[in-house]
Amino acid sequence: MLKRTPETLVRTQTMLRTAMGETISSALDDDAIVEILVNPDGKLWLDRHGEGRTHEGVFISPHEAERIIRLVASHIEHEATPDTPIISAELPGSGERFEGVLPPVTTAPSFAIRKAAKQIYTLDDYVLAGTLQPCHQDAIIRAVRSKLNILIAGGTGSGKTTLANAILHEIAKDGDRVVIIEDTRELQCATPDQVALRTRAGHVTMSDLVRSTMRLRPDRIIVGEVRGSEALDMLKAWNTGHPGGISTIHANCAMSGLYRLEQLVSERSNTPQRVLIAEAIDLVIHIEGRGKARRISAMREVRGMRSASKEYDTHEFTLTSCGRVQAVC
Repeated sequence: MLKRTPETLVRTQTMLRTAMGETISSALDDDAIVEILVNPDGKLWLDRHGEGRTHEGVFISPHEAERIIRLVASHIEHEATPDTPIISAELPGSGERFEGVLPPVTTAPSFAIRKAAKQIYTLDDYVLAGTLQPCHQDAIIRAVRSKLNILIAGGTGSGKTTLANAILHEIAKDGDRVVIIEDTRELQCATPDQVALRTRAGHVTMSDLVRSTMRLRPDRIIVGEVRGSEALDMLKAWNTGHPGGISTIHANCAMSGLYRLEQLVSERSNTPQRVLIAEAIDLVIHIEGRGKARRISAMREVRGMRSASKEYDTHEFTLTSCGRVQAVC
């Protein structure tokens, strides 16, 4: 068990900020920056919300990068060595997600820091930015009010979590009791009746938390990102009297999100669970692009299974010439 006194935490934070230097420390304090990346070649890249990645003309030496990784490892009482060269953690105090790698899995030390959003972007903000069509905004709001289960699909850095936070902003208006399950703190919900749960590496898994959640009397179960066999637990929970959930998943398109769920479920079940998925998922939203190119590229309603083909019966929302939402195959 980790035993950290307040003094130890402050000392670790101070040492880490000193090792990071002025540029990275300033980036951590800049609300506009969502990700800090140091590559094996030493280049420092900063990802600003709405703008994308830029190289700041700053280089971090291998020695400096390795010291940062080792300090973070020490904070979680791990040791970064050639035998354990991957460090996944949260930064002390502030809680940013940290992923560091050392040789031999890379040519030189490299790390990425993912910051939680300081500002919640609403669905109105998405429409103003041109990321979301007004008709799709209406469809999402109706889905929230109807307590449909929503799966947000997209690639790394496409903005899945930010979109989930925007939908949580709508959920907060209903006054439901919300239980949020995550690996790291990224989701934010303004509802006063909520329980936030987090995994603990090597001790408490996402599956453990999903099962525990059933006893916490949730109205809605929110899973930050589904990436393993916990997908089966989530689907069962959503199908047993806990509608209105949200989760995110890595996938290249809306339909791929459903197939990706199948793959994750297969890690625990030898029996195909396509029917379970079709019953649990009501709406799949796909978001793609980065920076100003980010957009909601597809929204598919899941209506069950096609009896003849045993494929998912999905319909895509599009705009008709008169500007209304129409569902088409």
